[in-house]
Amino acid sequence: SFEVLQTVEDGLKKADADPSVKAVMICGENGKFSAGADIRGFSSPNRPARSLAALVSRIESSKKPVVAAIEGVAFGGGLEVALGCHYRVAHVKAQMGLPEVTLGLLPGAQGTQRLPRLIGVPAALDMITTGKHIPATEALKLGLVDEVVEENTIEAAIRLANKV
Repeated sequence: SFEVLQTVEDGLKKADADPSVKAVMICGENGKFSAGADIRGFSSPNRPARSLAALVSRIESSKKPVVAAIEGVAFGGGLEVALGCHYRVAHVKAQMGLPEVTLGLLPGAQGTQRLPRLIGVPAALDMITTGKHIPATEALKLGLVDEVVEENTIEAAIRLANKV
């Protein structure tokens, strides 16, 4: 939603401006990172000018390390947000993917560029063209996430942020 995009952007601006902040951690709520954008909003005449692609680029360009704490699902735009982060920690039960392609929609926030850079062209093409969901353990093998944990993902992401 527009509100989520605005909140994340405002938080990044505040963190970048505060010298006491050393790193940023992005997480979801209620055990889910993000299932992506609500496709009903794509055709809305009142669709805001703020784009997910601009936010993902803003995350990537942060001068401070940004760590994604992925729980539950990171699908579509949610995965693209995670791809914009410098590091990704996933719970062992997390799933990642770009399911919008099964509806004939291409990932619109540079996921088609960031994913191949991170995991290689063959694996990225498989995910991008099929909409296949992959579990956290496979994401770790591919290099999509930096760490998989069975414990509290947020605490693990904070530890990683402190380490880097």
